[in-house]
Amino acid sequence: MSMSKNYRHWSLCLIIILLAACGKQSNNAVLHWDNPVSVGMDAEKLARIDDLINAEIANQNLPGAVLIVARKGAVVIRKAYGNVQVFPDTIPMTPGKIFDMASVTKPVATATSIMILAEQGRLRLMDPVKKFIPEYTPFIKPDGRPAEPIRLYHLLTHTSGLPPYTDAEALKTEFGSPCPEAVIQRIATIKKQNPPGEHFAYSCLGFITLAEIVQRVSGMDIGEFTKVNIFEPLEMHSTMYTPPRNFMSRIAPTEVSNGVPLRGFVHDPLAQLRDGLSGNAGLFSSADDLAIFAQMLLNDGEYKGVRILSPLTVQTMTTIYPGLEFAGRGLGWDISSAYASNMGDIFPKSSYGHTGFTGTSIVIDPTTETVVILLSNRVHMPHGGVIALRSKVANIVAGSISKP
Repeated sequence: MSMSKNYRHWSLCLIIILLAACGKQSNNAVLHWDNPVSVGMDAEKLARIDDLINAEIANQNLPGAVLIVARKGAVVIRKAYGNVQVFPDTIPMTPGKIFDMASVTKPVATATSIMILAEQGRLRLMDPVKKFIPEYTPFIKPDGRPAEPIRLYHLLTHTSGLPPYTDAEALKTEFGSPCPEAVIQRIATIKKQNPPGEHFAYSCLGFITLAEIVQRVSGMDIGEFTKVNIFEPLEMHSTMYTPPRNFMSRIAPTEVSNGVPLRGFVHDPLAQLRDGLSGNAGLFSSADDLAIFAQMLLNDGEYKGVRILSPLTVQTMTTIYPGLEFAGRGLGWDISSAYASNMGDIFPKSSYGHTGFTGTSIVIDPTTETVVILLSNRVHMPHGGVIALRSKVANIVAGSISKP
């Protein structure tokens, strides 16, 4: 090999090594404060978010909010807006508030738990639900024959054929509250609406089922399993089910009933019947903790040397499940379904996220390494709504990215 060729050869090797090192560093990022310019974002464009959120608060669509925006491990916005409570008293919002996550519980707690059990070889996504809950009935075809079994991946992608919800008040009247076993029995025997794997219908019932399976397989309820396997290892100290009394002052109240705001107990009616330990809702968390969880996913399942999921598991969870492209869902995560408006219009197709009925939202884009967490308790307002706001915030963040 000539000197010039040899030089080019080793120069190319050095470039490859440096690129690999840069990639490795990026994939093990630890959250830290920095200015937007340092990670290729336009600070003036990001500043438009303030007026947007404050206008929605003034219009009484939400009492307040907490926003975190991060890119490449750098937190560029961590901010509180408005109030955490306006009924019966006004209390200002602070960045460390803990919120009822509602359906953000589904990907962060329930789907992650199922995938941890899959990695441990304790279940398969192809396993029929009947393997764990024998009384689980199938869809019955018009000719009276049962359809194929409902499998775990059907529950995770909302293609099980289950209806979206069931009458919590009727269950409460018949069995009292809490009545966790009665909820599972009702879901197991409820009439299925479609054959599994053929239609997308967003269903809380599927994720309540998944949390029950976590308990039956592991011997731990969903609160204990997630604490031991996810939140304690990640040092997410403000993330939990059924928060203890000493956390109450940090928790954003949700709906107000008879002048008393609900604080620290899950808002969702079926999760209430599960005594707060449910797969569809029940998780409480802060924006800071969700940012850690999001960065763990961007780091291919690892944060600060603690591995929660394998890189292949993260990829499987956050891409559309094979054969179910019509659903637009990964495993727990929303990618392109009709419920994905919180991702906005600009982030690439690689982005994924989820929303919660109480007013919570998370968006993660691995291509740009960007995280947008917008938490509110919009149900505290009589006619609160944040659907358009989520999308607009995502658009501003995506539009502020000036360098890849």
